[in-house]
Amino acid sequence: MPELAVIGIAFAVTFLAELPDKSMFASLVLATRYRASAVWAGVAAAFAVHMAIAVTAGQLLALLPHRVVDWVVAGLFVAGAVYLWVTSYRPAQPEGGDDATRQGPSTTSFLRVAATSFAVIFLAEWGDITQLTAANLAARYNPVLVYAGATLGLWTVAAIAVTIGAKSLSVIPPAWINRITALILLALAGYAAVSAIS
Repeated sequence: MPELAVIGIAFAVTFLAELPDKSMFASLVLATRYRASAVWAGVAAAFAVHMAIAVTAGQLLALLPHRVVDWVVAGLFVAGAVYLWVTSYRPAQPEGGDDATRQGPSTTSFLRVAATSFAVIFLAEWGDITQLTAANLAARYNPVLVYAGATLGLWTVAAIAVTIGAKSLSVIPPAWINRITALILLALAGYAAVSAIS
């Protein structure tokens, strides 16, 4: 199969699998609180690491106990939901610049936001369908090409998510975004818990 075709297949499959995924929602939420560029940098780095793991040891990832992963993810979503709900009642502290409407602390550094975004996505992505898909593709095709296509697919989804997150503040008040997102995170936590039980 031609190299560009392998990259294209990995890109398309990963892009479509990630669109409705929890990581897209997490990226969107982070972008409503912090600078989109810092969020994207952290998310992109986490995706790059996860795809490297997937193409080199993806077959082993499929053997990990999914119940443990699901319970950890459920716990993280509940914690995130509680945090967002509580902070939605704190008054925003607007300051000058493009980030005036964001609820995140205005003094938070680029590196700290990127590191936080990296950690959230890195933890949430374990055992994800995109990892397993990339592992299966890497077993059949050149893993470097699969890595390139899959990573580009994930980066594109992250770019869409942070763009929507940044723009949504002009339409919906930040406190309501936090509350709606908290409810979504609780629903995702419930889904993860049901997956862990079944």
